Amino acid sequence: MKLGIDPVHFGIIMVVNMEVGMCHPPVGLNLYVASGITKMGITELTIAVWPWLLAMLGFLGVVTYWPAMSTWFPTMLGMM
Repeated sequence: MKLGIDPVHFGIIMVVNMEVGMCHPPVGLNLYVASGITKMGITELTIAVWPWLLAMLGFLGVVTYWPAMSTWFPTMLGMM
């Protein structure tokens, strides 16, 4: 908070970053779980995940550089 970063905004950025990391090769744990469930290879699954990964990266950029988007709902609920 001393740096002027809203804790809710920072938390949302961290959660979205963690989800991108969990779906991103080479160490994405979600890829290994999905590979085990679907019986697909990691390479084949990685190719199938790219559109979703790009969407998550786009959302991460929007949330990071537009803080009002991530703080609007908590503000409307009166939590902030």
